[in-house]
Amino acid sequence: MTSKLTAISEDFTKSVRDDFKESISVKTAFNEGDGPEVVVVMAEVIAKSIGAGHKLLLCGNGGSAADAQHLAAECLVRLRSSHNRVALAAMTLATDTSMLTACGNDYSFEDIFSRPLAALGQAGDVLLGITTSGSSTNVIKAMKVARDMGVTTLGFLGNGGG
Repeated sequence: MTSKLTAISEDFTKSVRDDFKESISVKTAFNEGDGPEVVVVMAEVIAKSIGAGHKLLLCGNGGSAADAQHLAAECLVRLRSSHNRVALAAMTLATDTSMLTACGNDYSFEDIFSRPLAALGQAGDVLLGITTSGSSTNVIKAMKVARDMGVTTLGFLGNGGG
């Protein structure tokens, strides 16, 4: 039994090491490419919108929904405890379980972000879509609706952008 557990542990350790190597590789490529400059431009677009009285809306599925919720919280509260600032207008479209399930049931899962966006978004707002696959249909649909509404669209897209 001990040798079986040791083999599982060694396989798992290798898997963890491989995952960390991949993460480091992605971050290195981001840092050596134009990633930092793109993020700064995105931050400037969001700051300009919020400064003009608009808001940041975020959406994503699964872990990306959690990332969207986390980023919205950082905007509303503060990013660093050493720096107090005014609350920044930000919200995620993925936290209202009643709306999500009703929309998924009555319309489709593809509409769970575009439907509340149509009600809550305004021209001048910014929608940040997060999708690790780069091709989440509901995020893409929300981006199309946002553009039609005059909402600026930004994205963190994995997998080469889908």
